[in-house]
Amino acid sequence: MGRSGGARAAKDAEFLELVSGHTGRLYRSACLLTGGDTHGAEDLVQEALGRMYVVWRRRAWTGGRHRVDNPGAYAHTVMVRVFLAQKRRRSSDERPTDRLPESAGHEADGALRLTLLDALGGLSVQDRAVLVLRYWEDRSVEETAEVLRLSSGAVRTRTSRALARLRGRLGDSLAELTAR
Repeated sequence: MGRSGGARAAKDAEFLELVSGHTGRLYRSACLLTGGDTHGAEDLVQEALGRMYVVWRRRAWTGGRHRVDNPGAYAHTVMVRVFLAQKRRRSSDERPTDRLPESAGHEADGALRLTLLDALGGLSVQDRAVLVLRYWEDRSVEETAEVLRLSSGAVRTRTSRALARLRGRLGDSLAELTAR
């Protein structure tokens, strides 16, 4: 194997390590972003990792000008941006479904999950992305602003309004589901 072939194999091995270490977390975030659409979440993760791989092969990720200190966080950033771009391009004839696939789990947890996914699905794409980044991925206001290309003030405002809408949609049903 030539010198460039060895470097390419090393880059591929690094990428596979990233994928194996972060795919589960990416998928869980994608499920929240897509409102529980597991197939859409799988597609979203695959699209994000595919885009990362193209760039990964061209750049030196471990040093130099294009250094990325946290490739896992970068993968989440790419995924959220792919999600937002897909929603902006969405065809007007596509319609989301209210049916979710059956899943194993506790009945109360399942009902709570479905209630939360339904409530998240009722929010705008941008509001849903803000809440997932802030509370599911535990990102700071500044990190969320960078990912979504918004100002910190816009993220704070969106967060506040999205939480108010979420509380309005959930009403007393969340308290009933968590009391079980």
